[in-house]
Amino acid sequence: MLETSSRLLDLLALLQSRPFWPGPELCERLGVGPRTVRRDVERLRRLGYPVEARRGPAGGYRLAPGAEIPPLLLDDEEAIAIALGLRTAARAGVAGIEESSARALAKLEQVLPARLRHRVEALGAVATTSSGGPRSDPETLATLGAACRGRERVRFGYRDRAGEESRREVEPHALVNDRTRWYLLAWDRARGDWRTFRVDRITDPTPLGARFEPRPIPGDDAAAAVTASLRSATYRYRARVTLKVPAEEAERRFAASWGTITPIDEASCEYATSDDDVGWLALRLLMLGVDFAAHEPPELLAELERLERRLCAAR
Repeated sequence: MLETSSRLLDLLALLQSRPFWPGPELCERLGVGPRTVRRDVERLRRLGYPVEARRGPAGGYRLAPGAEIPPLLLDDEEAIAIALGLRTAARAGVAGIEESSARALAKLEQVLPARLRHRVEALGAVATTSSGGPRSDPETLATLGAACRGRERVRFGYRDRAGEESRREVEPHALVNDRTRWYLLAWDRARGDWRTFRVDRITDPTPLGARFEPRPIPGDDAAAAVTASLRSATYRYRARVTLKVPAEEAERRFAASWGTITPIDEASCEYATSDDDVGWLALRLLMLGVDFAAHEPPELLAELERLERRLCAAR
């Protein structure tokens, strides 16, 4: 009986791990024959798990969605991973997620066995920081995520960095998280090109019910496409700086979305970046932690001189 119960738990865990299991593969993973799998499936059904079977050469089993399914089975490492993810969720840049994460973590801890509860409680020593930056609305993220998954066109209001309002109709392909900000990579139908939208600037996203055929994402990588878009964006102040480090080291050390790096020689490279705030632009250069020579714009040179005077006065 103990062996049968353990096998039932293994079977349930496998069915919960992916949408469909071919019969022969399920038999191989459990180390039993097709008849035993069929009997175990019937036992799960009697316990309230809606297991569906597909007959024929391509046959197999799947766990159908349903409100009566008991809690998910998690192995030790899965439980620890979920707990750590919930504790660090505050850094995701989603409005209101801190409270929701705390509630979910409390529920998880209540049902964990003692050996795992102690390990999860130890994660309380993990500290997280928040940049205080813009937060995305969870409902907006959910709507856009569903549209990406369902390949459904969406219309929404958008406010650009200059504060200009517009209405956009797009084919959403992917949501990308970059530190505390969320971005939507989408094909803008009116402009006939790819666009990257900051989710915290999107309002009233409305699915239109019209499906679209997915387009090849530039570079076949949504995250890389968003990074490239951020790197190529031009703001009010465009800086050109010589860094006194090799280009390879600069690429390795600096945030890719902050600008572009071009090799000059074996010991230096040119760094091109921009921002609407010249003060923040100057501070970003100082935060790189390497020697540099700024060439333009004049406003940046003046800001660096002002910072130099303040630093000298503080000695």
